[in-house]
Amino acid sequence: MLMPPFTLHNPKTVEEACELAGMLLEKGEEFDWVAGGTDLLPNYKWHINPKPHVISLAKIDGTDTLSLHEIGCMARLVDLTTENGIHPLVVEAASKVASSLVRRNATIGGNLCLDTRCFWYNQGEDWRRSIDWCHKADCGTGADCRVIPNQNTLCVATYQGDIAPTLMVLDAEVHLIGPQGLRILPLAEFYQLDGMTKNVLKQGEFLLKITLSKESAKRTGTYQKLRVRDSWDFPEAGVAASWIEGDVSTLQIATTALESIPRCHPEEVAAILEDGWSGMDSVKALALSIRKAIKPVNNTSLPPRYRKSMVRVLTKRAVEKILEK
Repeated sequence: MLMPPFTLHNPKTVEEACELAGMLLEKGEEFDWVAGGTDLLPNYKWHINPKPHVISLAKIDGTDTLSLHEIGCMARLVDLTTENGIHPLVVEAASKVASSLVRRNATIGGNLCLDTRCFWYNQGEDWRRSIDWCHKADCGTGADCRVIPNQNTLCVATYQGDIAPTLMVLDAEVHLIGPQGLRILPLAEFYQLDGMTKNVLKQGEFLLKITLSKESAKRTGTYQKLRVRDSWDFPEAGVAASWIEGDVSTLQIATTALESIPRCHPEEVAAILEDGWSGMDSVKALALSIRKAIKPVNNTSLPPRYRKSMVRVLTKRAVEKILEK
C-alpha cells in the first residue's frame, strides 16, 4: 500500500502549532493532526480521507507530561504506569490497548481522538469503490450509510477506544487549544454522537492535555473489555466503573465500543440508587439497566445482540470487582 503524498509540518511549540493551523485554515487547506500515528497513518495507507497537510505534535516540548493529575497528549501508552504516578484504572485500560509494539508508539491524545470504525469504512480504496462508497467516505457521491440503509444524514461508525471510559469515571477534563485559544471541558462532553464529527474539536484545534481532580485519586475502579483476541484487538465492548471506597453513591459507570461515542451512565446508576442499594440484587439490576441503554449496530466483528448481552456481564463483573476492593 502506497502512502498518499502530503506535507508534514513539525512545530516546536504549542503557539507555533496553533499559528500554523490558523494559516492553513486561512488558505482553505485541509490538514490532520498526528501524534503517535498508529491510527492515522494506517488509514492514510488505505486512502481513507487523507489530507494534503499533516501537523505533527511529536516535537512540541511539554506535551508528554505524566502525573496523577495531568497527562500530556503525547504521553505514550507504554509509559502510563503506576511508577509514573498514573491512576491504576487508567493503567489497567492502557495495558489492554492493542499490542506492546503499538503501545510504544500510540499516545493518550491519539487514543482519545481515535477515528470511529466501521466494516464499510475501514477497507481499501478499491473495495470501497466497488460498493459505491459509504456515507462517511462518499468521495462526493452522496452515498447512503451501509449500516442503516437509505439515509445519508447520520454516520453510525463505532468509537473503539479503551481509555476514554476510564477517564470519564474519574471525572477527567480535556484541554483543547487552537487558533481561537484554549478551552477546558469535561471529557464526557468531548464526544459527539455522530461517526463523522466524533467530537467537539473545532477547526484547527487539538487535544493538548488531560487533567484530573484531587478527588480522582480517592477513586478505585476497573475496566472490563470484550475483544476477539486477548492480545491485540480493538474492544467490541468495554465497561469502566469507579467509586470512592465505602460510598456507593459515588459509583460511576461508562461504556465504550458500542456506539459512535463512549458514554457515561449517570441516569442508570441514579435510578438504581434511588430504589435503595441492596447488594448483589442492585448490581444485577444495574447491569440489566446498562444493557438496555446501549444501542450497538452491526458494523464490528461481533454481532450487536451478543455485544449487548455481554455488556450486562461486563458491568456485573466491573461493579463486583470494585465492591470487593
